Amino acid sequence: MKKKTFIIVVVTIVFAGFLGWRFIRPMNIFVVGDRFAWPVNTTQAPAVLGKLSAGDCAACHGEFYAEWRTTMHSQAWTDPYFQADWRFDGAQHACRLCHTPIDRQLPRKVLGYRDTDKWQPITQINADFDARLQHEGVTCVACHYRDGQIVGVFGNTAAPHPVKVLSDPNQVCVRCHVVAGDRWDTFFRLPPCGTVAEISATLGKSAEITASDTRELGCVQCHMPSLRRPLVKNGIVRDTHRHLWRGGHDPAMVRKALSVEFVETKPTQNNKWRFQLTLANTGAAHYVPTGTPDRHLRLALRVLDAGGRVLDEQTHMIKRTVMWRPFIVDLWDSRLARGQPRRYELDVPADSRAVTVEAELSYHLLTEARCLRIGYKNRTPVSYELVRKQLPLRATVKAPGHE
Repeated sequence: MKKKTFIIVVVTIVFAGFLGWRFIRPMNIFVVGDRFAWPVNTTQAPAVLGKLSAGDCAACHGEFYAEWRTTMHSQAWTDPYFQADWRFDGAQHACRLCHTPIDRQLPRKVLGYRDTDKWQPITQINADFDARLQHEGVTCVACHYRDGQIVGVFGNTAAPHPVKVLSDPNQVCVRCHVVAGDRWDTFFRLPPCGTVAEISATLGKSAEITASDTRELGCVQCHMPSLRRPLVKNGIVRDTHRHLWRGGHDPAMVRKALSVEFVETKPTQNNKWRFQLTLANTGAAHYVPTGTPDRHLRLALRVLDAGGRVLDEQTHMIKRTVMWRPFIVDLWDSRLARGQPRRYELDVPADSRAVTVEAELSYHLLTEARCLRIGYKNRTPVSYELVRKQLPLRATVKAPGHE
């Protein structure tokens, strides 16, 4: 065999082996940043905080506790979809660091990492593990406790637990919501779960957010609306933030982010009707939808007869399509960036039996294919209707040959 041919054969075998390994290897889709590589350390927690449970906080902050109970943050660990997805992907330790961010929520204590990417932790049995606290997911202390102190937007040295002033509450959000992807085999541009990267892109900045940049993100301003009330019962009435964090699971929140206009427009020919739907993200600094790439919008434009039967239909999927193996590649991304309206047109011939046109926009948290793949049997709907509009066909169009 000639030397050149031998080299080609060897290179081909090596490359084929490399691709094969990429198809079967454990897949780390983001870089574990220093912000969340370590759980929140509570070894210096003052005794007044009790067992660090949200229920303990409720004794004084009842309204805030009641709001938190309704959120996905409180279900960060127990959510059935997360549990199914997490186990399907190998129960990665890194996921625990955001879904159960407190050291006492982890059954094993993190001592260090074997690798620079921090996907292979060195652990030992955690004697302080609290299973009940683990089930609280992103609980009060996860956001409001740092370095032995409670942090908040109001300082108070006279409270049962002294409170250190937090210069900007958005600093808390970026611990988990800025997932990095600066390696060639992870996400370069917009990593999943990293909505800060999307906001940064609209601001013309890199995904690496510093403490001074967080004010521009608007996380708290949007997802924690203001409300005047006392922090504690019979306390001073002041400007507070509701602890709701509504997002993709809440139809009202998604509708608030979108504007939808469905109108009849002037056709290019006189033997048809033309309708135009304009869809825009006018309320969210990040893409809509955001988060896991499974989330998507489905737009259906339909032509209906007098009995409401569908004569014609066109559908548009607004989503992020990713190739995961052998390399992570964004194939296309049709999601809605802020301030970039998108238009869809529907033509109806004059000789159609149609009497109405309809536009339906729905939000999907998951795809059916993903549910089947990971064995997730949803007990609640994984999609919901956002908008449904109908317009009648007016008798103004002339059929061909009838001028």
